[in-house]
Amino acid sequence: MKQSTQPALVPMSPTAMFDAWKVGLMALELCTTSWSTITMRNQLWQTQPFFSPKMMKENQRMVSEKLDASMEAGLAMQKTLFNMLSGQHAPWWVTSRQAMQPYHRRSSANSRRLSR
Repeated sequence: MKQSTQPALVPMSPTAMFDAWKVGLMALELCTTSWSTITMRNQLWQTQPFFSPKMMKENQRMVSEKLDASMEAGLAMQKTLFNMLSGQHAPWWVTSRQAMQPYHRRSSANSRRLSR
């Protein structure tokens, strides 16, 4: 009977520990940039009419970016699932980084763009 090896739940090698640390850092950056983006958009909504072309464009951009990011994250998770079904296991710190990457990239870009 062939026994499959399961990926470790706790990173044991220095490289894996560094990867897990990078996931935590990415989550922290995602949290802070999301908060700042939400705050800046709320300020825009309070200071400008919602039917102005600038606000309509910003709202449309917000929705389309969220949809794009969620589709990219979903595809990353589907790819991970299919790899697991075929016997290729990836540790949690790799898959979580792949799933957070689309949200992190867009949130950071929005925070930089809105802060100008």
